[in-house]
Parts: sequence; C-alpha cells; structure tokens
Amino acid sequence: MVYHSTRGQTPPHTFSQAVEAGLAPDGGLFLPERLPDITPLLPQWAGLSYAELAAEFFTLFASEVSREEWHALTAQAYSKFAHPDTAPLVRFTPQTYVLELFHGPTLAFKDFALQLLGLLYKRQVAQTGRKLAVLGATSGDTGSAAIHGCLGQEGIVIFILYPNGRVAPLQERQMACSGADNVFAIPVPGTFDDAQRVVKETFGDTAFTREVNLSAVNSINIARVLAQCVYYISGWLRLPAEAREKGVEFVVPTGNFGNVLAGWLAAKMGLPGVSFRVATNQNDILHRFFSTGIYEQGEVHPSHAPSMDIQAASNFERYLWFLLGGDTPKVRSVMTEMKSTGRADLRANMAADFRSTRMDDDTIQRVIVQAWQDWQYVLDPHTACAFTAMSPEKTSVVLATASPAKFPEVVARATGSEPTHPTLEALKALPLRRWPLTADVEVVKEFIRAHL
Repeated sequence: MVYHSTRGQTPPHTFSQAVEAGLAPDGGLFLPERLPDITPLLPQWAGLSYAELAAEFFTLFASEVSREEWHALTAQAYSKFAHPDTAPLVRFTPQTYVLELFHGPTLAFKDFALQLLGLLYKRQVAQTGRKLAVLGATSGDTGSAAIHGCLGQEGIVIFILYPNGRVAPLQERQMACSGADNVFAIPVPGTFDDAQRVVKETFGDTAFTREVNLSAVNSINIARVLAQCVYYISGWLRLPAEAREKGVEFVVPTGNFGNVLAGWLAAKMGLPGVSFRVATNQNDILHRFFSTGIYEQGEVHPSHAPSMDIQAASNFERYLWFLLGGDTPKVRSVMTEMKSTGRADLRANMAADFRSTRMDDDTIQRVIVQAWQDWQYVLDPHTACAFTAMSPEKTSVVLATASPAKFPEVVARATGSEPTHPTLEALKALPLRRWPLTADVEVVKEFIRAHL
C-alpha cells in the first residue's frame, strides 16, 4: 500500500513515510492508493478487543509493519484507557446510543489516534536514528492528546500552537503543565485558523522540514484519520443486530472534519448500512457547506464548544478529492481559490453523503440540562451539539468526544454541579509553562531550530 497526495505532485510514499511527513510536500494531504473492502472481515473482527481490532485494521494499510508489531503497538497504545471496553457504547433509548470516546489519558477522542501516533513516531526515531520535530495546531484537545502521546519520548520534541485565550482553561493546563522537557506549548494571538495557517505554511518550506525532520501531528496526518476509523467499526460491531438492521446514523460533533471523515471512509471500505450527520456549533462552515454546496469561511465566534471554533476545516481537502473524482489539478485549483478568497462553489459536485445541523450556545446549555433531567447523563458542550434532529427511522449513535470535566463552568451552569476528574484536579496546582509567540511563520521556525 502506498499513499498519494490529494494534489498529485508528490511521489508515492509508504505508510511510514506518509506518517513521518504528515503534510505532503506539495501541500496536499495523503490518502491510501485504494480503500480495502472490510465487509468480509467484519464477522471475524466481532469478537476482538479494541486493541486487537485496531491492529487487524492497520495491517491492511502498512505492509512494512508486521501483524505482530501492530498488535504490540495497539496493545500499548490502548493500555492507558480507563474503561475496559476502551470505547464503550451506552444505550439511552432503544434507538439512541452514545459511543464514549473520552476514557483515554487526556479525556478526549483525540487519544485514540495520538496515543498510537506517538508510538509510531518512537518507532520511526528508533529505526532512522534521527530526532523528530513534531508540530501541530490545536483548538483544544488535539494539543493535549498529542503532547501526552509524545511525553518524555527520547528523540521527539513537540511544538503545539494554540489560540491564546480561546481554549478552555483545563485544556491549556493539559498542554502547559506536563513538566516534560520535550514539550513546548505555544499560545499565539488570533484564532485556531491563525495557528493552523502558521503550521501549514511552515510545512510549505520543504527545506526547513528536511532540516529539522518535521512531522505534522494534526488530523492532516493520515495515521490519525485511519486510527479514528476503528471506533466506528467497533461501535457498529457492538450494536444489537436489530439496531443495525434499521440502519445506523453516526452523529459526529466536528469542526476540523477529521472525525466524521474517518467514519465516512470506514463506510466506503464496506461498513454496511451507515450514514452520517455533521453536528457543528455556531461556527457552522460545514453545516453551511452541506446545506448549500458553497464552502465559505466567516468570522470565528468563541463558543461553549471551543474545540469546534474553526472556519477552515483542515480535513476537508481529503473529502474534496473524492468529491472531485480524484482530479488532482481540480483539487489544486479549488484549494488555491479557497486560500485566496475563503470561498468555493461546489454545488455542481455535491453528493448526498452527509446530513448536517448547527447549535448555538443557548441551545447547548438547554441540551445539557435536558440530558441530565432525562437520563442523569452529563454531556460535554461538544457532544451536546449532536442532540438535535435525530433520525426517526434509523438507530442514532452519537459520538461523545470529550469528558464534561474538561468544561466545568458550562456544565455547572446547566446541571448545578461542577464535574471533576482526578487527573484534571491535579493539574490545577501545577505551574503553567508556556512560550508565547506571534503568529508568524519565521518566528515559529526560529523557535523550533533553537529548541531542538
């Protein structure tokens, strides 16, 4: 299996090369040359543990890593998850389930990919003997999960940019209180999109990426998207047969589009009878796109669900490649147009792949209240965005993307009680270690050089 860039101007990469590069040298995103058919494998996967399922899935995508090594890697990656099912499926009603994705070390769904990606980086350093500089931007959860995946690992130095004052306080503490010498939490002025722009432009300097051996930790890294495919398969396999027979709609809170794209790719690989609803907060670029066919960036408005405060969805380019039938010159043209104008009219290419909804802050608050009253279940504000417009015909599986304990103020206003978690409480007494920088590519590059 080799990996090609969505922009078609990068030579084929192996899985390990694509993971190490993160972003393709031509500015595109890597995709596998083909998507395998997993349908005949589902019966034999049904009895596997989560770690075993992940290992078997990844053997389809990386021939240079043996099946035995994949099993060792995934066993280690998911050993730190607090729940025995790793990604437990909770039944709310006969037609509504919640797939809990917040039992990892940093209490968010990003742990599923980033605990594994950290081990893949460690493997790469051991094989090549070259130190690796890991760079990413975050709107909240990616940064802490990436840091904890790379924490203290020899040969890896990680740099995470985030919008100053626009992540939840506990999310910032998860990044800036690790105490590890190989971790640099970097607040920059502006929004997540400003931080992500700096990251992408830094990777655009191919001489610099080679100089410092730079790798991308964001969901632009193909390993992250593939790792996230697994929990859709796991959730589907654990549903009762009668629930699957109705058809399954996965309802996915998303801002950067990587989470729901992973499920859609699993469906293209043959996960049967599934559909998807994109659930956005008030920063609703994806909802507007799926409603109108026009992708148009707007102003980012801070919200109760800060990890979704995004107006430039990084993973959209992968979906665009499929939407345009793999026409890489057309992908390049559209991405150039989007970069220069913030807009692209794709109405002629639209497909009925996703439903979408949006939710403002007042409604998020009301939904958290209602879930507590109806089910004595505490939703985090991102997951709350999913609880609207449920399909009357299908089984709904809502992806719970973060622990409510990461957003205590919002939840406390809704439920009257502040959620807590021991790992988060311990952070409150630790000093913050931050390295504030301007959102300037040259400044960030010099900082990386100085701290490798």
